[in-house]
Amino acid sequence: MDIQSFRIDHNKRIRLDDYPTTIKDRPSDETLQNELIPKSIEKLKELHWKLYAESRKGIVVVLQALDAGGKDEAISYIFSNLNAQGLKTNAFQKPSDTEKKHDYLWRMHDLMPERGQVGILNRSHYEEVIAPRIHDLLGDEVIPDEEDKESVWGIRYRQINDYEQYLDENGFKVIKFFFNVSKKVQRDRLLERLKDPNKNWEFSFNDVEERKHWDDYQDIFEDMLSNTSTECSPWYVLPADDDWYARYIVSTVMIDVLETINPQFPTFSEEEQERIDEAIQTLENE
Repeated sequence: MDIQSFRIDHNKRIRLDDYPTTIKDRPSDETLQNELIPKSIEKLKELHWKLYAESRKGIVVVLQALDAGGKDEAISYIFSNLNAQGLKTNAFQKPSDTEKKHDYLWRMHDLMPERGQVGILNRSHYEEVIAPRIHDLLGDEVIPDEEDKESVWGIRYRQINDYEQYLDENGFKVIKFFFNVSKKVQRDRLLERLKDPNKNWEFSFNDVEERKHWDDYQDIFEDMLSNTSTECSPWYVLPADDDWYARYIVSTVMIDVLETINPQFPTFSEEEQERIDEAIQTLENE
């Protein structure tokens, strides 16, 4: 797999139409589910254990999508297989009254992973350049002086890029996945949630309301992705109609990132090794 074909070039402005929601020339779902993904998860688990044991670097994983895009399933089938101690999963919610009294990135600090951890953001700070723009929710109090409402988004893009560069320079790699689902497949998945009693809990009536803004969402996604895919914190656009293939891409990218970090199990110093040898001898002589 050429994972670079899913990565947004940070020097170019993109159109989502150039990124297919489904890939014809790909392995079958059966092959992905039974062969390729299990192998990639085993490799991912090994690298994650090293990341956790070494505790020098961390990874922030951003998952963004429309409802029924496939974020939750990626967490279930890929990330939930990792060492729980080295995993931090957060579902990004509407800001509380306390959070609204602070700058919009203030609440991100408590959501960040520790060194040795992979932090999952199921939705993220990017909601602050999506929902307020769709529904005109930006209050006058957060607009910088001498700026108008439309200029705020470009300012926030720059601030987000600076924030992610800050994380990267402090040892936390930021990797971002956008689940590019088609309108038809989203419709089918929402209908399945409605018709299957075991999936009713996944459905929200707001999902149907948000579909009315489909075109606006696509325009804003294009703008967001074009302005915030950077060399140090890239976006990967996933063909989210192919749910199993999208999950395989996620696991493959994560392996690539971890191999670049190249974490290692800690080794003992000469003095520590002598004490270990003594401990071994003591235990064996009991």
